[in-house]
Amino acid sequence: MVIRFLLEKEFRQMMRNAVLPRVFIALPLALLAIIPLVATQEVKNLKVGVVDADRSPLSERLVQKLAASDFFVLTGVFASYDDALRDLEQGGGDLILEIGPDFERGLANGEESAVMVSANAVNGVKAGLGSSYLAQVVAGYAAELRDEAGAAAAATGAGTGVASRYLFNPSLDYKAFMVPGLIAMLLVLVVGFLPALSIVGEKERGTIEQINVTPVGRFDFIFSKLIPYWCVGLFILTYAMLLSWLLYGLVPAGSVGLIYLFATLFILVVSSLGLIVSNYSDTTRQAALVMFFFLVIFILMSGLLTPVGCMPAWARALTCLNPLRYFIESMRMLYLKGSTFADLSPQFWTLGAYAAGVWTWAIASYRKHG
Repeated sequence: MVIRFLLEKEFRQMMRNAVLPRVFIALPLALLAIIPLVATQEVKNLKVGVVDADRSPLSERLVQKLAASDFFVLTGVFASYDDALRDLEQGGGDLILEIGPDFERGLANGEESAVMVSANAVNGVKAGLGSSYLAQVVAGYAAELRDEAGAAAAATGAGTGVASRYLFNPSLDYKAFMVPGLIAMLLVLVVGFLPALSIVGEKERGTIEQINVTPVGRFDFIFSKLIPYWCVGLFILTYAMLLSWLLYGLVPAGSVGLIYLFATLFILVVSSLGLIVSNYSDTTRQAALVMFFFLVIFILMSGLLTPVGCMPAWARALTCLNPLRYFIESMRMLYLKGSTFADLSPQFWTLGAYAAGVWTWAIASYRKHG
């Protein structure tokens, strides 16, 4: 009965706030509508200068194929490599494709026809991906010429070939990989950050003193603080999944029920962490600063932007303490692979142990005074 009145107080406080209900609607919409389009993992509009020393029909055809690609912008065909390099140094280009003077003759005689790719490597990721894309265009062009000449088997030395098959994300659409992670980040931002301001806000308003003189127990008080954010978190999860379907056509390949099960555990974890910070803080500014520090670490070391396997060994070890890592892994596996509970049991039991620990800590760290 006591919890019912405490919950009524919490929900009324939340709805009286003129900003929070708008944040619950606007934040998921802004994050899912803008971030996947801005924080793209594709490299496009690479500026390429061509040095065509052959000036043959086949070299012209390669230049036209390059200009027709969605990934490249042809800045011009230069008379010499020095001219193209000067343009690149002045910021006019990202890549240089140099076609040798015997390009067409080598192809006609079945010999090797070398081309050279030079990349501006100030941005290493951009240079690496751009060079790879350009090499694929040249390799595709060479394959076209072999097919047209009917010499594919002779060129490879055998009648075999390699065909790539992309599992779980056949179109290689980065949004299918990014959006489930953004949904997880949304829950951290809302149900992790707001509880950190809850109890300390009561301290600053003086209402905590009224709670302290009542027979309300620590369990009831902490539980009444968590339930509203549980409800908010599940609402935001549902809303974000609906937006993902409307904006990008993404639907989970796995069980929706499993998504809610993992989300329920994860919300308990991050909300309890927020309440722990609130219990130990004296002002909302202090709580916000501490929680912001943890949120940045959680997000950067979760695998949302950088694969965990690409991190140094010490960083990979630290990610084992990051609950966001396990939830993002679960969301991506459920959205893309359609994984079952058996596949996700390591993530589930880890989140469960994490939830039990921080929930107990949240209750134990609350002290009644007065």
